[in-house]
Amino acid sequence: MYFAKEDRYEKMKYAHCGNSGLKLPLVSLGLWHNFGDHSNLESMKDILFTAFDNGITHFDLANNYGPAPGSAEKNFGIILKEDLGKYRDEMIISTKAGYTMWDGPYGDFGSRKYLIASIDQSLKRMGLEYVDIFYHHRMDKNTPLEETCGALAQIVNIGKALYVGLSNYDGETLEQATKILNELKVPFIINQNRYSIFDRTIENNGLKDMSGKLKKGIISFSPLAQGLLSDRYLNGIPSDSRVVTDGRFLNENNLTAKKLEAISKLNDIAKARQQSLAQMALAWVLKDDVMTSVLIGASKPSQVLDNIAAIENTSFSEEELKKIDEIVKENE
Repeated sequence: MYFAKEDRYEKMKYAHCGNSGLKLPLVSLGLWHNFGDHSNLESMKDILFTAFDNGITHFDLANNYGPAPGSAEKNFGIILKEDLGKYRDEMIISTKAGYTMWDGPYGDFGSRKYLIASIDQSLKRMGLEYVDIFYHHRMDKNTPLEETCGALAQIVNIGKALYVGLSNYDGETLEQATKILNELKVPFIINQNRYSIFDRTIENNGLKDMSGKLKKGIISFSPLAQGLLSDRYLNGIPSDSRVVTDGRFLNENNLTAKKLEAISKLNDIAKARQQSLAQMALAWVLKDDVMTSVLIGASKPSQVLDNIAAIENTSFSEEELKKIDEIVKENE
């Protein structure tokens, strides 16, 4: 039987989601990969226990995480029931709906029908009465924003989520949604978007600036650019890498000679900071106050511990930031 370490809150740092009262750990654990039915339950437990023992209180899921879709929530629910459930009030559990989850016209995007059905399914799979944060997972141009926001309001009002978030929105749509959610008095507190040294989309589409203006938090997913910003590719493409074994989200087209050169140069900066490349990449995301947390993925406990060490130094000199930007631009 699992019992959490008594000193679990001594080293982790926590930040408010925008101007809300809710704090998240600077490093959160995402269950996108490695928690589906292809993974070993005991390995999942080792990763989750290591995270919680080291102050990671936030566990991020979505209805379609797996594979198969729904299996990450199901497996997380088993672990909650067997071991982690006694710490429920110390945890932030989030889930999402927006991508395809089931067949037919009601199984994706942002309709009231889909979102409310999805939260019911997610709660059943995890064995929970509520989640702490429920996200709409992607923008939907074919559903009125008022309908999507109204569904989020209903989910909070009937006690199935404490807060709501938006994922993969741009700055303009975020501003529109915020106005509607404010009118409905919905506790909307956080955006979840891809952001890394290599992916500056939220800077270019206005999301980062608008989040700061509206005082909403941001949590970054893929802060290591699917593993590119780690030591995995410093010496080429390993045979067991995601490029070789999966290829859905990272393939050899991503690993050009210029990209590999950039990775090597960024690693030199990390070494000078006495950090691994992954630690520097996570620290870079966390350097701005508008960023609340980074979502890491892990296939083993040691990765969790290595990534947590990033919070020890999230400050960068102007020279370091300039060099990082130059490397990215030169090698695009």
